[in-house]
Amino acid sequence: MILPASRNVYKSVFNVLIGVAFTLALPAYGQSDLPEPQWGAFDSSGTEEDYSFLLESPVPEVLTTTRLRQPKSKVPGTTTVLQGDFIRQLGILNLVEVFRLVPGMTVAEVGSNKPVTSYHGTVAYDQRRLQVQIDGRTAYQPNLAGVEWQSMPVAIESIERIEISRGPNAAAYGINAFLATINIITKSPEDTQGVNLHASYGRGGHKTFYGSVGGVDESYQWRLAYQRREDDGFDFQIESSMQEPFNDGYSFNLLTYDANKPLGNGQSLDIRLGVTEGVDEEDRLKADNFETQPNILVNDYYLQTRWNVTLSSHHFFHLQASYQDYGRRQRWRWCPDGFGRCFTTNQDIDESRLEFELQDTFAFTPDVRLVSGLDYRQDRVESDTYFNGIEHNYQARVFANLEYTPLERLTFNFGGNYETTTNLDGGFFSPRVAANIQLAEHHTLRFVFSKAVRIPSTFEQNADWGYRMSNVEPPGPNGEFEGERFLPDLYAFENLEPFREERIISREISYFGQHKFNHSLLSFEVKYFHDHIRDVISGFLSPEDWNLENNVALDQQGFEVETSLEFRESQFRASYAYMDQNGEYRGQPQNPPLSAEEKEKFIDLESRLTAQHSGSLAWIQRYDFDITTAAAFYFVDSFKRNQFQRADLRVAKAFHQPRFSYELAFIMQHYFDDFPPQSVDNNIKDLNQYFVEASMRF
Repeated sequence: MILPASRNVYKSVFNVLIGVAFTLALPAYGQSDLPEPQWGAFDSSGTEEDYSFLLESPVPEVLTTTRLRQPKSKVPGTTTVLQGDFIRQLGILNLVEVFRLVPGMTVAEVGSNKPVTSYHGTVAYDQRRLQVQIDGRTAYQPNLAGVEWQSMPVAIESIERIEISRGPNAAAYGINAFLATINIITKSPEDTQGVNLHASYGRGGHKTFYGSVGGVDESYQWRLAYQRREDDGFDFQIESSMQEPFNDGYSFNLLTYDANKPLGNGQSLDIRLGVTEGVDEEDRLKADNFETQPNILVNDYYLQTRWNVTLSSHHFFHLQASYQDYGRRQRWRWCPDGFGRCFTTNQDIDESRLEFELQDTFAFTPDVRLVSGLDYRQDRVESDTYFNGIEHNYQARVFANLEYTPLERLTFNFGGNYETTTNLDGGFFSPRVAANIQLAEHHTLRFVFSKAVRIPSTFEQNADWGYRMSNVEPPGPNGEFEGERFLPDLYAFENLEPFREERIISREISYFGQHKFNHSLLSFEVKYFHDHIRDVISGFLSPEDWNLENNVALDQQGFEVETSLEFRESQFRASYAYMDQNGEYRGQPQNPPLSAEEKEKFIDLESRLTAQHSGSLAWIQRYDFDITTAAAFYFVDSFKRNQFQRADLRVAKAFHQPRFSYELAFIMQHYFDDFPPQSVDNNIKDLNQYFVEASMRF
């Protein structure tokens, strides 16, 4: 049941935020005395020129690992940086596919049609152990703790770069940054002024259209963008050993507004708004006697504002407020086995998050720099199905990272995050200590030690799962079933013990080096890791089979390699990861005792995306007459059922006119295996997939 008072509070907060944003966002023409806007000068939204891998800037800078702008030679951990132009030139069509380029990350579909990505393989049904951010705003659903890549409110066309901190990063971003942190950074309005159009079309009903318009002057920068994305999903599923059509596509509309307004005296305001609506299809054959398709209607929106203040050349801070709402409407007609009746029910849920963050950066000297901050977050979820009402969770944390360079060739990073949450009693501290030794110019050896925790999500800790029945046929003798909750397993959620936090201790030894030749730049990074993961929450998340428990321990070790070679007209990139994982069941004794096979199932659930060998190769070549080719190869050996291998080819031709430019491209994807690597339902009829692209800017 919706509580009007609670809903009104949230609407009031949102209305106040949006009113302030639009009031401050109105262009103030005539204020030509204001300084030139410095979009992201000190935060996570820098321009491409600031972070280019081109030869003029041989040592790239990153922000995600510590929240402090650092060259890779001083970063306390391996961090992959993927430029937006590189992603687009490879012909990557879906955001989640980007992470096939990252060593140690794997991509697949879990639950038949839900794309997921993971670092080092551990994954629940949703990606609860990754921190995913868009321009500094957390992008995972706050209470079910999932990441929905298909409806993610960012278009590939608007991405400036993506930074992936590969390793526990709770010291900077809190308890969800358990295995890695993904930070998606969009282009500034300054880089996208004018009109930009892009469209792609191809196999399986793939269609996208993107359009943006924006303007820049001394007093205001803005961009309004719209994207339509559609896909029919896989070609068929396997049901009772037969090929059946698969209702697993999606269609979404995304509208975003990004702006920056200088306020004078070293101050500026960033405003970001976005709305996503559409349909995410679910197939009725994957459930128990569903008479209608249980498609999900999506309605999301967000508002983010950030006040940036530069006090001096060595001291600045920002204050950020954001509000997000995730709405899901999922309804169907159901005839459960053994119940003898049919009824209409739903799996509706509305999640929201209100978050405030204060971050301060101060350089005491060129060799001593400190970033620190406070964060407060309120998560709210309303669902009759999942929680039988409304749940709240509150989190507060303080974080800091000190970069200290006592010697010219030695840099220390000391970081930590202390956090409290109402989902568990007590506080949790996640530290990180790192030493970077510069062996020679642009050659650095790192030693990193870190700890992190992951707190159970609201759903894991407080689930009360049942289905409200309506339009019951045949009705009960006295109508007693109408409006009642149908509980597939009456005792599944009774007398459940609270979960403990998951814990990881990670050790890393890594090397980063760059060497500049006359007309080329070679970059090389290799990482050795040894991770101990304890109290992993594993089991099935369904009302019929709910058996979650802190019952798995994992030990992982291996190495990862990432290298690139750039010429003025060519770019080569390669990645490879090797991992050895050992799992052990450590659950509570059962009566009757679990068999070895039953214990192994819990470990297998956390190994669905685990791969011993994985990697990628990429080559981009530019020719005369504005022709560009790109080739890529991705492999995983192997997943649960099979290996994954795919080769991509993109050929593009650009045309430049005095007042506009446009580009046409052809993309082919070739799959080497005709058996799906994960679910037997993920099937395509043709191993060769074709797409065309067209873009224009004026």
